[in-house]
Amino acid sequence: MDNKPINIGFSLSQITTEQFAIIEDNLVEPSEININMNFRFAADDEKKLVGVFVTFTFESNKKQFIIVEAGCHFSIAPDSWENMMNHETNELKVPKGFLQHMAVITVGTTRGILHAKTENTCFNKYHLPTINVANIIKEDNVFTFKVEA
Repeated sequence: MDNKPINIGFSLSQITTEQFAIIEDNLVEPSEININMNFRFAADDEKKLVGVFVTFTFESNKKQFIIVEAGCHFSIAPDSWENMMNHETNELKVPKGFLQHMAVITVGTTRGILHAKTENTCFNKYHLPTINVANIIKEDNVFTFKVEA
């Protein structure tokens, strides 16, 4: 296992609520509640940003009743970006440990968005569980940028 320390300069530059919906008619109580999660990542070479997006769907009887998707947009320090960038292949290789760290921040942010959007409603009792992102993000991510002619 790779336990090298990650020393990447970054800051959280923007938070976005990509999706939020409550579909009251799809909630059947009592029933087993399932939560599905999906991560996606994006990078912007021009702005030196890495975006981490996570979507959670709460399901009752296999029907979605809460959908929340949030994005955290991380500004990467120029020297850190250069250390991850291969200009010969035009690829940015982001280490899995750093992706995991950004994913933890994004999940926590999504947890807060869910709370704020459901506060003072009967849906506020539905929470995001703790998530071990190391079990989900198991490898580095490589972003390939198009070369403009």
